[in-house]
Amino acid sequence: MSELSHIWMELPPLPYYLIIGLSTYRPGEMHPSRRHLGIFDLLWVTKGTLYIGEDDKEWEVAEGQALLLLPDRYHYPVKGCDAETVFYWIHFDFQGAWQQTSDQDVGTVYPQQVRKSWENPYRIRIPQYSAPPEFALAERHLRKLLTDSAHHRSETYWSEQQLFMELLRLLDAGHSRNDASPALILADKVEAYLRQHYQSDVTNSSLAAEFHFHPNYIVRCMKEIYHCTPMAYLHDYRMEQAKLLLIKTEWSIARIAEHIGFLNAPYFSNCFKAAIGMSPLRFRKQYSA
Repeated sequence: MSELSHIWMELPPLPYYLIIGLSTYRPGEMHPSRRHLGIFDLLWVTKGTLYIGEDDKEWEVAEGQALLLLPDRYHYPVKGCDAETVFYWIHFDFQGAWQQTSDQDVGTVYPQQVRKSWENPYRIRIPQYSAPPEFALAERHLRKLLTDSAHHRSETYWSEQQLFMELLRLLDAGHSRNDASPALILADKVEAYLRQHYQSDVTNSSLAAEFHFHPNYIVRCMKEIYHCTPMAYLHDYRMEQAKLLLIKTEWSIARIAEHIGFLNAPYFSNCFKAAIGMSPLRFRKQYSA
């Protein structure tokens, strides 16, 4: 079996569902060879085993497993099926930035950041080859998606896109639960806590008391996953909230500063200018209607 790898996708844009099909291979039949298909091909095997390769990698995709074939590679059959094999295939397009990585690269390819209001993309990680823990649920979605494909596209467009995104979520969420490192688990908990309590007086000591870890360990985990300290993340997140409030409300600078956790309005204005490159008032004037 080939080395495990993952496909990272920066969102937006979102992957776009094109078409689904259900194929049945009799013993001896094989998946066709294709080169540079130009779109992603997501396979879900519900019976038997599919023997398929991509460039220098080969897989045995058995019942309850999924495989994502990439748009710029050579796909070929390794051998014919041993028994009747049934699988769903989904073709989808993705016009955004994506990259393939191995397990060894997972922690270094795409550092997490503050998900900024309108700038920073969210990233999903899809295992190229996996056994999704909620495969039974995925199969129900696949059946519904196949049924919808028989209707006029204008009637089923939203249903199809939603079902497709739910399938990707099952792949992404299932993988995250299976192999998350202790550093990732703690850093994600700290990140969520900072987002929920950014208006409060959060310190490294209060984080240590909340999560029962030494402050230095929390800082180390945040640096490993988010490439910044908890306090730096908190500061950046407060700046993002300030940007939203400046364009969505008519609040005074002092009220915004207090709302996001600053006790001193001039200090907030100085921090905002250092982080954003302009004063809060200039930012409001530039981006408000």
